[in-house]
Amino acid sequence: MQIKTKAIVLSAIKYQEKSLIVKCFTQSDGLKSYFIASAFSSKKSNQKIAYFQPLNLLEIEANHKKKGTLEHFKEVKLAYNYQSINTDIVKSAMVFFLSEVVNNSVFEEEKNENLFSFLETSLLWLDANDSVSNFHLIFLLELTKFLGFYPQIQETDFAYFEMIDGVFSPFQGTSCLNANETNLLKKALRLRYDDNQKVFAGTERQILLKILLDYYTIHLDGFKKPKSLDVLKEVFS
Repeated sequence: MQIKTKAIVLSAIKYQEKSLIVKCFTQSDGLKSYFIASAFSSKKSNQKIAYFQPLNLLEIEANHKKKGTLEHFKEVKLAYNYQSINTDIVKSAMVFFLSEVVNNSVFEEEKNENLFSFLETSLLWLDANDSVSNFHLIFLLELTKFLGFYPQIQETDFAYFEMIDGVFSPFQGTSCLNANETNLLKKALRLRYDDNQKVFAGTERQILLKILLDYYTIHLDGFKKPKSLDVLKEVFS
């Protein structure tokens, strides 16, 4: 079936010498993978490769067939041309990192308008704003709402956060964060993108990032910590 839809690039992998396999989260059908034959064989094709940078927002026309098969683009263009993400080293590092996280955690091969809207709105906010030090932390927490393991916040007066059940506890069990780590998580849970970015010191962001990645690892089978994590840490060091 021929589809016109927005799509967000999650990954692009070179296949053999000249081809490309692009994985996208589409507004119309969730996850889809596309095969681009001879992507590296002509000057015109090389220009189009720029479309498939991590988390680019595209407008595509494609033939969508059965699930589990590689699809083919009929037309591709940018839905939005980022003004700062591709030139700002901090934002670029965040986007590479978050594209790996989304690629390793979102597996829906069906329409999810709310998730698509969250991803799109978040990326547009990142591109439009200058103070973004906490963006990746808030993004990771908000994404867990769609993945099904957002922390239960009914008992935030309790001193410890239990990582396996995702709840706050009055007792520090073996799978709990310590009191300092729990307080950092509580602060992060209250944050929104527009809030003051200076609520955390650099070391606190590093602690929170480790907590959140550990949390993903606990709740998602086969979750792999992003290869770009070291680059992100270097940017914030």
